[in-house]
Amino acid sequence: MGLQDIRNLSLEELVQYVRSVDENPYRATQVFEWLYKRGAGRFEAMENLPLGLRERLKKNWALSNPVVVSQAVSHDGTIKFLFELNDKERVETVLIPAASRKTVCVSTQAGCKFGCRFCASGIGGWRRDLSCAEILGQILHVKNITPGGLLSHIVFMGTGEPLDNYDNLLKVIRILNAPQGLHIAARRITISTCGLIPKIKQLAQEGLQLELAISLHGSNQETRTVLMPVNKKYPLDDLVRACRDYIRATKRQITFEYILIKDLTCTPRAAAELGQLLKGMLCKVNLIPYNKVEEFLYEPPSRRDIMTFQERLKALGVHATVRMPRGRDVAAACGQLRHSASF
Repeated sequence: MGLQDIRNLSLEELVQYVRSVDENPYRATQVFEWLYKRGAGRFEAMENLPLGLRERLKKNWALSNPVVVSQAVSHDGTIKFLFELNDKERVETVLIPAASRKTVCVSTQAGCKFGCRFCASGIGGWRRDLSCAEILGQILHVKNITPGGLLSHIVFMGTGEPLDNYDNLLKVIRILNAPQGLHIAARRITISTCGLIPKIKQLAQEGLQLELAISLHGSNQETRTVLMPVNKKYPLDDLVRACRDYIRATKRQITFEYILIKDLTCTPRAAAELGQLLKGMLCKVNLIPYNKVEEFLYEPPSRRDIMTFQERLKALGVHATVRMPRGRDVAAACGQLRHSASF
């Protein structure tokens, strides 16, 4: 076993360590700022720390970074990175630049155990959770190569189910949110989940003003079970009930992600069912035209059908927007990320 990466420590844990080696607790804040505000990749670079503390840090902790195996740039400016971790596992991460924001789409697991039948991420199965340091490493690499080092939004929508790696996810979010860390507002951090009801209930008690996105993708029990096997364990009606409870507890709007597949989820009946399911809820629906994955035979609907579906939802009182694909030409769009791809 090698040394543990220091980025697995919260600020509170770093304070405990610094005290354990008879250093002033404020040194922990200095280390934290070097790691996240200044992007130090080596302990030797932490110039305002005593030499003895730098040597002790180097002896007791690792400070490693994911290796960029390759990257691909879309015609729309989206950049997809393939990272290799210390044990040779690989994950993909996406930078989505826009005029007013720079968003990083982050992976939380190597592979995915939930096997949604339209998504490339689960095709190779689940390998393991990513550590706090491995999740942060993706973000910090993108930050370091972004002009000005400014990232505005973080979305946990890459490979894996974020709430299935709950403890590491929450530790990462608190580091991102901390003034001494990356200081990204919680409202600019989105967690996407396939619907793990116990974890949604737990998240409601964390006191964080996060954005929660629920991968719904089916307007009834039968269709959702076909597309998302997790629906057998956490049925649609129970999930929607948990979402209503979450909204009451947090006073936060939920986003429902809904994939539009020709002749399956993008039909007049599906629009009517979805409108009834979400009636009166503080929510919005993000309509996602299906992005092709070679292992699945589904087709995206026509633009006209997409717009008609959106209008039907609006007529039923449900606010709906269409998420136009970014990075589709380099397989960086929603549902196309893999944990062991090469490109």
